[in-house]
Amino acid sequence: MDREAWRRERRLWNEVQMDTIYARRYDEQWGGYINPSHQQFIEKFMALLPAGGHILDAACGTGKYWSTLLARGFAVEGTDQSRMMLAQAHKKHPDVPIKHVGLQELAYHDAFDGVICMDAMEIVFPEDWPLVLQHFHEALHPAGHLYFTVEVESDEELAIAYAAGLRLGLPLVRGEYAHHGGYHFYPTDEQVRAWLIEAGFTLVDYGEGDDYRHYLTQRG
Repeated sequence: MDREAWRRERRLWNEVQMDTIYARRYDEQWGGYINPSHQQFIEKFMALLPAGGHILDAACGTGKYWSTLLARGFAVEGTDQSRMMLAQAHKKHPDVPIKHVGLQELAYHDAFDGVICMDAMEIVFPEDWPLVLQHFHEALHPAGHLYFTVEVESDEELAIAYAAGLRLGLPLVRGEYAHHGGYHFYPTDEQVRAWLIEAGFTLVDYGEGDDYRHYLTQRG
């Protein structure tokens, strides 16, 4: 199976799932609660930004974190590859600018004091991680801050997923989880740190909690 064609198909599958299933039920099932570790790092992130700073919420979904950011006086802009998730976010916060664009196609330059990408990097293919991080870097003002999360899965489960995907003829690399029909990628901490250095970020703070790794970084 051609990996490039498969990646395009998997990306479209994720977008359709968000538009047809998750957009309708996300807020009811997940939108009303912020995990303690996420809240802790959001607070750390906000404390590093100038008062009234401008924040990009990349892959914002239904705008779960906007109330927190807006209440602290920040200006927020949201992007997502799902039109329906953006529509839900716009209903709640009609004054927040939104743009329908994927992480791989972001094209901001020196526009934001901070960027967040919450619970979304797991749908980014390993080939695209350097590109997405470079887009974040370009979107930030010099010395701006990026906070993102990386979902964690057990080594045992990833080994099972990799073997199952190969049996199905999927063009996987290790860390990818796709035999169920969708797509997730679980990079190692070492991979993430190497990509951050390559993109020009310095790690400011790191933590683990609620099945995620948390990376708080600064643009070099």
